[in-house]
Amino acid sequence: MFIIMPVSNRDPSSAARPGALRYYRPDRNTMNTFTVIFIIILACGFLLQYYLVLRHISHIDKHRQQAPAEFREKITPAEHAKAAAYNIAKARTGLVDLSIEAALLLVWTLGGGLQWLADFWTAFGLNQIATGALFMLSFTLISAALGLPLSIYHTFYLEQRFGFNKTTPGTFVLDLLKQCLLLFVIGLPFLWVVLWLMAAAGALWWLYVWGVWFAFSLFMMWAWPAFIAPLFNKFKPLEREDLRARIESLLQRNGFASRGIFVMDGSRRSSHGNAYFTGLGANKRIVFFDTLLKGLTDAETEAVLAHELGHFKRHHIKKRIALSAGLSLLGLALLGWLMQMPWYYAGLGVITQTPYMALTLFMLVAPLFSFFLQPAFSWLSRAHEYEADRFAAAQTAAEDLVQALVKLYRENASTLTPDPLYSAFHDSHPPAPLRIARLREVNPFPSPAGLC
Repeated sequence: MFIIMPVSNRDPSSAARPGALRYYRPDRNTMNTFTVIFIIILACGFLLQYYLVLRHISHIDKHRQQAPAEFREKITPAEHAKAAAYNIAKARTGLVDLSIEAALLLVWTLGGGLQWLADFWTAFGLNQIATGALFMLSFTLISAALGLPLSIYHTFYLEQRFGFNKTTPGTFVLDLLKQCLLLFVIGLPFLWVVLWLMAAAGALWWLYVWGVWFAFSLFMMWAWPAFIAPLFNKFKPLEREDLRARIESLLQRNGFASRGIFVMDGSRRSSHGNAYFTGLGANKRIVFFDTLLKGLTDAETEAVLAHELGHFKRHHIKKRIALSAGLSLLGLALLGWLMQMPWYYAGLGVITQTPYMALTLFMLVAPLFSFFLQPAFSWLSRAHEYEADRFAAAQTAAEDLVQALVKLYRENASTLTPDPLYSAFHDSHPPAPLRIARLREVNPFPSPAGLC
């Protein structure tokens, strides 16, 4: 098999100019044991994910005629059928996305795509850090461009079809341009530092890179609400005095200090609603989507915020940061070992053994292996959600939180009947019936029939 490659400056028989083409025949010995492991893990992960999605579709379709009993007085059969159709359509789109991602992974690795890109940039004769930064930047942009058609389909067909999309083509393009600007202004300098450390910091480079990454992550958490999020959305202080008073009383009772309570123009892009805490330290903010406030009463909004506050009071955010930091440290230590092994590169279809190639390969392949750990991460996330619900039930009426949840499930067309096995892998939040049942155990209240 021959692959057309741009000329590399390692090939004296070709003209050393960018874009000149030569034929590169992969070494017959490059398919090593790691190649076999990679193909097996890719195939197993792909088939498992495909199977889970098919189960999910079948389970939703089987229960699409009527909502679970505890929701029937609040969610009509028509609304439940719409949610079923929406989630089935999303799942089917996910199957297409899954297939494309698997195919592109093979093209980038064993198909020679990364080697082609590496040879292209090497031909310019720049130093290794500059070459690596351009290589990874171009890889990111190409990957984003290849994923753009599906993103357009999801936004302007799927979401539009079910009445959720509010994004205009102009907003969509402007968002892309802003994301590219942030990639160049923030991402590229950070990548440059990482590649410099990988090349110059010796055998313990991975420890220094981890320190830089961790500091950078904390900085971004601090800077996001004040400097980056406003590039994409407008934030204005909450103007409803009665609601503001309820929220401030809740925060004072729990010793939570923030830089303000803001309403975000989420309706500019979607009719889905949400609320969240953002920021770090003294730069914390409380943010409500304007779409959320339109559908909930003040008491229900307070209950939703109490749930989010529960994540803070139960130290879930700190625990997640610590878990992420620990896993990242282990991952970088593993990469520090892998990048010294020739079989790591050869097994994934490349001959360029450089830090930037090692890092790119790791970013591509690591998710294949970590997917099988996803049920553990999902279980932990759902446990945190239950804890936050219990906290909210202690601070406000559990009845208000349930009413808010039912409205959010209805307005967002969330499925009330996910497949249990699919949910165990993919859902960070518990299924709605289980969540409400837990709230009943904490603080009994009348059935939804009497909650109107």
